[in-house]
Amino acid sequence: MVTTDLVHTEPAEFRMHVVAESIRLFSEKGYESTPVDEIAAAAGVSRRTLFRQFRSKEDLIFADHETLLELVADHLADDSRRDGDPWWAVCEAAELVFAHYATIRDLAMRRYRVVSQVPALRDRELVTTYRYQRVFEDFLRTARPDVPRVRIIAFAGAVTGAHNYLLRSMVRGDDGATAESLRRELRALRGVVDEFVDGEQSTSQVAVVTFPPGATPDEIADAVRKGLTRH
Repeated sequence: MVTTDLVHTEPAEFRMHVVAESIRLFSEKGYESTPVDEIAAAAGVSRRTLFRQFRSKEDLIFADHETLLELVADHLADDSRRDGDPWWAVCEAAELVFAHYATIRDLAMRRYRVVSQVPALRDRELVTTYRYQRVFEDFLRTARPDVPRVRIIAFAGAVTGAHNYLLRSMVRGDDGATAESLRRELRALRGVVDEFVDGEQSTSQVAVVTFPPGATPDEIADAVRKGLTRH
């Protein structure tokens, strides 16, 4: 196949093109059975060019996350969001990520099936998820230096957990996992901030969450969300 100049297009466009082609091939042939040369050919670039842009096969399948992390960082970099309602700014950033995957739901579903079959990819997905949470935490620590770090981590973790739970539900085919349901949950979490972080009860109230041994990360995140919002 003759290679093209796709690598010189917009970085975000190129990443999505590579993600789509790699996931298509992984779905058809299996992750381990798909050679990098074939991915490069499908993407319309040389093997050397592909490795200049991406370090590994894992990078290929998660390449669009780099674009999304940049989008989230740019959203939170706006001074008006730090000086206004930084808690809701984090919720809006989570909505941006969800909106992206809602527009490419079929691709997200195929990636979910590929990732679920490969332990190394599942581990990489967890690391990537934490990168979003860390961006939220760093932003809130700058915007609200008066708030104890543990509460910032709790809030960022709850937002990330609610988002990931609904995102996975969406890619599994749950029609109830929508942008509207995510906003409803995020508004509930934002309400907790007023009562337990900014309000007088912030040092005297706790939420106790229990879950059975062997619970999955999604089940734990759901338990945390329910524990926070029931008070």
